Amino acid sequence: MSTTIIITICVLLLLAYVFDLSASKTRVPSVILLLALGWMVKQLASFTEVALPDLNPVLPVLGTVGLILIVLEGSLELELNQTKFPLILKSSLIALIPMLAMSLGLAWVFQQYGGYSFKNSLANSIPLAIISSAIAIPSAKNLLATSREFITYESSLSDIFGVIFFNFITLNDNIGSGSVGNFFLELIIILIISFIATIGLAFFLNKIKHPIKYVPIILMVVLIYAISKYYHLPGLIFILLFGLFLGNIDELRRFRFIENLHPVDFNKEVHKFRELTTEIAFLIRALFFLLFGFLIETAELFNTETIVWAAVITASIFIIRGLFLRLFQLPLNPLLYIAPRGLITILLFLSVPLEQQIPLAGKSLIIQVIILTALFMMFGLVKQKKTALQVR
Repeated sequence: MSTTIIITICVLLLLAYVFDLSASKTRVPSVILLLALGWMVKQLASFTEVALPDLNPVLPVLGTVGLILIVLEGSLELELNQTKFPLILKSSLIALIPMLAMSLGLAWVFQQYGGYSFKNSLANSIPLAIISSAIAIPSAKNLLATSREFITYESSLSDIFGVIFFNFITLNDNIGSGSVGNFFLELIIILIISFIATIGLAFFLNKIKHPIKYVPIILMVVLIYAISKYYHLPGLIFILLFGLFLGNIDELRRFRFIENLHPVDFNKEVHKFRELTTEIAFLIRALFFLLFGFLIETAELFNTETIVWAAVITASIFIIRGLFLRLFQLPLNPLLYIAPRGLITILLFLSVPLEQQIPLAGKSLIIQVIILTALFMMFGLVKQKKTALQVR
């Protein structure tokens, strides 16, 4: 039995690699193929009556680790200098404002239609308003560099803003001056932790001579994120800042302590670290979406009671996105299409407290919105032309 499991996992991951390789040619996002493959494996297992353990508890674990690695992978590739500030500013605003507009608007609809409290409606709306960096970043890797940078910044910041907003809403029974004060205190704490941890891990990466040093750093990054999450701190800010620091050490040479890292040799270590992070991120991401596809029930996928809601929500996502892209004078092609929902949507959906869950925003709706946004992204990537992104 163990040999069969090993063979199955290896074959599935090799197929995931083939999907990733073929994405540049077919423009079909690998996530769609992974979900379909996972779902077909489930049908085959049911047909052959293979007994499998409950894999649902594994999903949030894979999702959390995958989210950390994907944001880290993306931030390591970003350049941070004065010429990038307009791009960073616009990507930040595009990540934040449409997310808030979609969350608040959908929460109002849920409240009016279902009679739920606005707070509970908002807690269930936020996961549907966040762009998934786990899907957006890999899907944008074949675009021009400026478009790819924009998508990486936007989707990573969307994850961060979304998680912060979600935690603020779900963890505070009453929204007032006290909760707002705690919120800003948490931001200050995570920024201090990020500074100390980033410097410490950077020196560790530079000084350690043991042949095994990249995996311990990744483990410490995951540990710091997990501890910060336990205390309801926005740990993704640390992940983003850590990646930006490592990837832009040359831009920080004016600071005296950076010379202690010996930037030339340090850049070589960062390059190796980036390669390992990319490969592990691919592995975890593939396992997550294969497992999620495996856990999809056919009845949930084709639930006619929620499909209209899913279609309206998907249309609203791209209408709001198009309006703000126009407002900020950014090209619709290809940016309009790359706003998928995915890993972060699932993680936050699973994190909604039981007493705040509403029946309307159930698993069927989440699955359908994820698939519809991924299909719309696929359509856009297939037809898109290589349009340069000009940011002024």
